[in-house]
Amino acid sequence: MTAAGMPQTPPAPAEEQVVLGVDTHEEVHVAAIVTVLGAALGHREFPATAAGYQQLPGWACSFGVVRRAGVEGTGSYGAALTRFLRRNNIQVTEVDQPDRATRRKRGKTDAVDADSAARAVLSGRAAATPKTGEGPAADMRILRLAKESAVKARTQAMNQLKAVLVGIDPVLRESLSPLSNTSLVARCAALPGTADAAAFTLGLLARRIQQLTTEIKELTRRVNRTIQARHPELLEIVGVGPDSAAALLIAAGDNPDRLASEASFAALCGVSPVEHSSGKSQHRRLNRGGNRQANAALYRIVIPRIRRDQRTRTYLERRTKQGKSRREIIRCLKRYVARELYRRLQPPATPPAPFPTA
Repeated sequence: MTAAGMPQTPPAPAEEQVVLGVDTHEEVHVAAIVTVLGAALGHREFPATAAGYQQLPGWACSFGVVRRAGVEGTGSYGAALTRFLRRNNIQVTEVDQPDRATRRKRGKTDAVDADSAARAVLSGRAAATPKTGEGPAADMRILRLAKESAVKARTQAMNQLKAVLVGIDPVLRESLSPLSNTSLVARCAALPGTADAAAFTLGLLARRIQQLTTEIKELTRRVNRTIQARHPELLEIVGVGPDSAAALLIAAGDNPDRLASEASFAALCGVSPVEHSSGKSQHRRLNRGGNRQANAALYRIVIPRIRRDQRTRTYLERRTKQGKSRREIIRCLKRYVARELYRRLQPPATPPAPFPTA
C-alpha cells in the first residue's frame, strides 16, 4: 500500500485500455490510472500550468491506451484541463465529489479522489458530458458575470448616495430630494468639488454610478449581440427577453447536444419533478437542484405569460379548478417552457446523404 492508501500494480501492456481520473485544484492536479478491470496502476501530481497539461496525457498513456477520463470540477479548476484532454481525443466525463459514506470508508486524499473519479467513469456512475467551455455561451457567461457585479455595485452606490443625502444641508437636500434617480445622479455629479465633505462624497458616488451604468450598457449590448448571432429565434418566444435567453444559453452550454432529451434539460434547470413517495403517500416534491439562474429565467418567462398570454391564462384557470395552487401551476408551466426551449436550443439535424443512384 502506498502512503495515499492506494495499491499499486505494475504498468499494463501498452495496448491495454486504461481510465484516467483527475482531482483538480487551483495550483495542482492529481491524476490516477485504473485498468478496465479496476486495478489501480498509479497516481501523480501535475502543476495546473500549460506544461503540466502537456505532461499529464503522456504520463497516462505510458500505462496503456487512454480514451476516457473522469475529471472533477470541469466548470472551474478543471475547465482548462478538460479542453486540453478533448483536443487530445480523450472523452471527458464530469465527476461529482465522492459522497460522504465513501470518504468515511476510504479516507480523504487527492490520490483517493482521483482514483474515485476514474472508477466512477468505469462503473458508469458518472456519465455527464461537461460543457466545452469554448464558444459564445462561455463568452456570455463571463460577460454576464461582470454585468451582475456592476449592477450590484451600482445599487450599493445609489443606496450610499441616498444615505448621504439624508444628513446634508437642508437647502441642498430639498433641492435634490424631488428628483428622479437619473436626474439626481446627474445633478450630484455636477456638484462643484468644494471642501464640503458631503458635497464631495455625493459627486464621487454619482460619477461612480454613471461609470457603472456605462459598463452595464456595454456588457448588455455585447450579450444581446451574441444572442442575435447565435439564437435570435429565442427572442421570438413569448416572455423570453435577452437576460432570460442568456441565462438559458449559458446553462445549456456551447454543446447542447450533450443533453440527451428535453427531460435532461428540465433537470438541468431544476424544473423536473422529484418523486417523494413512501408507503401510501404518493407525490412529487420541488426539485431544489439544477442551475438556479436558469430556473429563475424560466420563472421570469412564465410570469409575463400568465399576465398576457391567453393560452397560459386558460391553462391557469383549468388547473385552478382542479385544485392546484398557483405555485404548483407555475412549476408545471416552467416544465412546459423548458420543453419548448429545448427544441429551439438543439442544433438542426443534419439531413441524410442522398442514396447513390446507378
